[in-house]
Amino acid sequence: MILGCHVSMSGDKMLLGAAQQAVSYGANTMMIFTGAPQNSRRKPTSQMNITQGWHYLKQHQIQRIMGHAPYIINLGNTKDLSKYEFAIDFLQAEVQRCAALQIEALSFHPGAHVGLGAPVAIKSIAQGLQEVLKSQPQVKIALETMSGKGTEIGATFEQLAQIIDLTPNNEQLTITFDTCHVHDAGYDIVNDFDGVLLEFDKIIGLDRLAMIHLNDSKNGRGSHKDRHTNIGFGQIGFKALNYICHHPQLAAIPKIMETPYVPLAQNPKKAVAPYASEIKMLQEQQFDPQMQQRLSSS
Repeated sequence: MILGCHVSMSGDKMLLGAAQQAVSYGANTMMIFTGAPQNSRRKPTSQMNITQGWHYLKQHQIQRIMGHAPYIINLGNTKDLSKYEFAIDFLQAEVQRCAALQIEALSFHPGAHVGLGAPVAIKSIAQGLQEVLKSQPQVKIALETMSGKGTEIGATFEQLAQIIDLTPNNEQLTITFDTCHVHDAGYDIVNDFDGVLLEFDKIIGLDRLAMIHLNDSKNGRGSHKDRHTNIGFGQIGFKALNYICHHPQLAAIPKIMETPYVPLAQNPKKAVAPYASEIKMLQEQQFDPQMQQRLSSS
């Protein structure tokens, strides 16, 4: 089972610090942003402590790391061409940073149509991705399944398949399957995950699956809300997420948790990462109904 979580690459340690976090949680894979997800400020890769980071990762038998593109990129918005061109340029630079960091796949929110309509946005997303992919980068771009809030593109497998089909150089175009997003988009992964997986395979293909974001959801199926919660404490539940995590067809796929930190009872302004407890639960296949309470009082 390849199971890990999102960790922070910040401060002077950068990749080394992120690797140390992942190991402290018992993870054997991890996902990082190359910088803050809400802005375009990035350190040069020469300052990201890559050599030391990878030395530490290999010491602890971590061979595969994932990336996440910042939220500021929207290839679905062509109302302002300068912003569209910025999105392409920044994604190109992000892919180059990921290559330097030896990231396997970059999870990427396809974009939102901002009133232009889904067909227009799907074409512009494919055109933007083609600009990035025509240079044949080594890093995979993993289109993320979305919940469908607002004017998001990618809430259906069909939309993601259309983007792939419209991108000529699509060999490195893959998919991130986010359990919270897919559930909130309306797919019944709680009662019929195998059926959803079969549908995904028919429309997109399991060979395109790069990673799974393993998250519970605060909201019901089809809510289009996109609000993550801790494993077993949401509307998807531990049984379904544990089944996905241990699914034999997904054994080689990295599973990344992006669940929220748990506020401390004595100081609600501070919070602690739940990942060590969540990884332990999934490894032991045993739900701890007091996990959040136990963490909050620690």
